[in-house]
Amino acid sequence: MPLYEYKVLPAPTRGRKAPGVKTPEARFALGVEDLLNDMGRAGWEYLRTDILPSEERQGLTSTHTVYRSVAVFRREVVIPGTTQTTATDTAPDTAPLTPRSPDVIETD
Repeated sequence: MPLYEYKVLPAPTRGRKAPGVKTPEARFALGVEDLLNDMGRAGWEYLRTDILPSEERQGLTSTHTVYRSVAVFRREVVIPGTTQTTATDTAPDTAPLTPRSPDVIETD
């Protein structure tokens, strides 16, 4: 049974400008595509995107719930001393990704 490690990143909240990409929907799709391709090149497999609640402080005594979109990736872990080999062994995670701002929806 394979073992996996997981990486959770904030999902993109805005698009990226590029030649030939005109509409906001296309720019947003390009931003998501960039994230998926960057992680794929680093050896990570896209698993899913979730919206999760996060309680944050508001002022001195109160809290509020913020919903954040996150993208979940996984890659197989190879235990030293075993004969298990995978394609992810040849694609190490070498390039750090620039942080993207989280998707924030505030509720009371």
